[in-house]
Amino acid sequence: METFQDVISGEDLVLVDFFATWCQPCKMMHPVLEQVKAALGDKIRIIKVDVDRHRDTAGAYRIESVPTLMLFRKGEMLYRQSGAMSKADLLALLDPFMRPL
Repeated sequence: METFQDVISGEDLVLVDFFATWCQPCKMMHPVLEQVKAALGDKIRIIKVDVDRHRDTAGAYRIESVPTLMLFRKGEMLYRQSGAMSKADLLALLDPFMRPL
């Protein structure tokens, strides 16, 4: 089974959405993340981490508010921000981190 550390340590760009099922802004982010994945396809991997079910992982990354988005490649955190955002803003944020296929 692939661990969180395995996923973020790979060659792929990984966007992690730390969320909670009770969080309204988190619910707003779900369709945004689906649209971003549809737009970027295999150029990025998007995973969701429920902070209530995975308290150890959330604690290790000091997640204090949700949603929190973190971007990783090869285990290195490239970006972190809490709060919901639009598809356009998220795509603009990710653009500088995209590498040509």
